[in-house]
Amino acid sequence: MISLIEQPYRWVRRHAGDLLFERRYSIHTSGRIDLEDLGLADDERVYYIAANWGTLRRSLRGLHIGPEDVFVDIGSGLGRMVLEAARFPFHRVIGVELSERLHQAALENVGRSRMPRRCDRIELVCADALTYSLPDDASVVFLNNPFRGATFEAVARRIIESVDLAPRRLTLVYFNPVEEAFILSTGRFDVIRRIAPPRRSSGSFPFGYTHVYRLRA
Repeated sequence: MISLIEQPYRWVRRHAGDLLFERRYSIHTSGRIDLEDLGLADDERVYYIAANWGTLRRSLRGLHIGPEDVFVDIGSGLGRMVLEAARFPFHRVIGVELSERLHQAALENVGRSRMPRRCDRIELVCADALTYSLPDDASVVFLNNPFRGATFEAVARRIIESVDLAPRRLTLVYFNPVEEAFILSTGRFDVIRRIAPPRRSSGSFPFGYTHVYRLRA
């Protein structure tokens, strides 16, 4: 068990590492931003905080991402997972963000980032997930618990509808899978991987966990 003294030490060490990493690559994606500060407060929307660096590397291991694959981050915030996805050989990488402020900051991050890329086609879209149409070639969708309740259910149904209209393989990567019960209740998603946090020093399921699903066409 982690002591009360060790907990803040680990927190400082982890976040200091994030800041040093981001300084190296001239980006800023860390920190928490409350939706009240963005003028977007809503009971079903969740504050912004980026997923851990390395989340996609752990989640997509063994899935053989290739030049025909398209990645979409719904609720992309400051663009951390967009930049992480661009390190894979995707055909293109798309970030969808409701907040104009976060969208503009993500554009700046992508523009000045010195992170290595294997995908040069990065598209950032400022749009509401409830009305955004998933591209017919989208094959990997990432969610970092951006919304809950009826909003989540509506977006999940739009993802299913996209595959029904354009049948294809689609992988859903869900970080902090708060609404997993609904995902499984649809009868369309199979769990292919469950990933525990790299450091299990605090918190409890589902926070810090990543679940990967395959959507059946």
